[in-house]
Amino acid sequence: MTAPAPPLDARERRRGRLLAVASHPTGYTFRMIFTQNLPTLALVSLGASELQVGMQGAFAFAFVALQLPTLRLVGRFSKRSILMSAHGFTLAVALPLVFFDRLAALPHGDAIAIALASFGLVGVGASVGETVWFPLLRGYVEPGETGRFFGLLRTGWNFALLCFYTGTQWWLTRHPGDFAPLFAFGWGLGAARTFLIAGLPERSERTGARVRVREALALAREPRIARYLAIISIGNACRVTGTVFAIVMLRRAAGLSEGEVVNTTIAFVGGAALSLYLWGHVVDRVGAISVLRATTTGQAFALLLLALAPASALDVGWTSLWFFAFAILTAGFGVADTHLVFELAPPEAPARTLVLAAVVTGLAAGGGPLLAGSVLDAILPADPAGALRVYRGFFAALACLEACALLPTLSWPAHARRPS
Repeated sequence: MTAPAPPLDARERRRGRLLAVASHPTGYTFRMIFTQNLPTLALVSLGASELQVGMQGAFAFAFVALQLPTLRLVGRFSKRSILMSAHGFTLAVALPLVFFDRLAALPHGDAIAIALASFGLVGVGASVGETVWFPLLRGYVEPGETGRFFGLLRTGWNFALLCFYTGTQWWLTRHPGDFAPLFAFGWGLGAARTFLIAGLPERSERTGARVRVREALALAREPRIARYLAIISIGNACRVTGTVFAIVMLRRAAGLSEGEVVNTTIAFVGGAALSLYLWGHVVDRVGAISVLRATTTGQAFALLLLALAPASALDVGWTSLWFFAFAILTAGFGVADTHLVFELAPPEAPARTLVLAAVVTGLAAGGGPLLAGSVLDAILPADPAGALRVYRGFFAALACLEACALLPTLSWPAHARRPS
């Protein structure tokens, strides 16, 4: 066995944190623009069905399974080189969407097929790059400050998203269906990220031999990791499915315009941006499990509230408030998720644990909207009033499933922290 590489020194860890925080607003805003919310609206504008919208919602997560074969490369290549290669691929396959206006002029079926192919390949590149992103970050965090670091990291990204979606709302209100400039701006952000991640330091996991996938899969038999996977898989599946089809419901069944639906996205991003840094301090202080219990309960209640809301409440004001509150809960859940998985991942070789966690929870998150889309596509009536009744039952069922994520937290061991 090759001895583990020594930890990064304090100067390298500080440089890594600075570059990560600086690159995150460009990189993850680029990723979000091409994977969530905006693609949903773009596909609806092309006339895509619920199943096709569900497929796109799954792309951002379903291809996370590619992290398992990518993990085999970590023992032979630097994590930074894998990240750079994946990011370059993602930029290339996102390029057709920059010309969305020409895409929309094609025959209906061709336009949807090309858009779905591009969105899917973006999901491939993003998932491969994510294989090494969190293992890189694991080398930068200081003991006891994981929550604060990720609160800061994600706050900058969400403020960048807030600015983007505010501009998007202004643009789509005046230019309905014109998504090309928005995708072009997102592509430019992705290009800018390239220069920031090129200098990331790393704690090497290269041994000259391939990392064995079965070693990562075997970790799922550990009781703490199994409970973690159950909590986060259910929570992610419900969150992603809920936000994707809340947007579709508002656009098709409640009759909101594209600009009004983007207002709800602005509210969602704003809720995350305003709460993430505070959540980081809370998670470091009270622990990840306590936060996961509270936010899971809150998300289940929020989904039930959406199911019970009268039709008259589904206007831009009430739904924006709902998205704002749901985002606050989602932000806390996400910070606690990262805090917990970093506790479970050994600092000298975190890739196996982090990739296993990403693959299992990502597949659950991707499978949720795909399954929901296929079911809704089959049972939704054509009239908006009937569709709204179906969506109410759908969100009530989703709330019950979300509540099931509480069960594994009840048996969590009292002292689960792994020494840093």
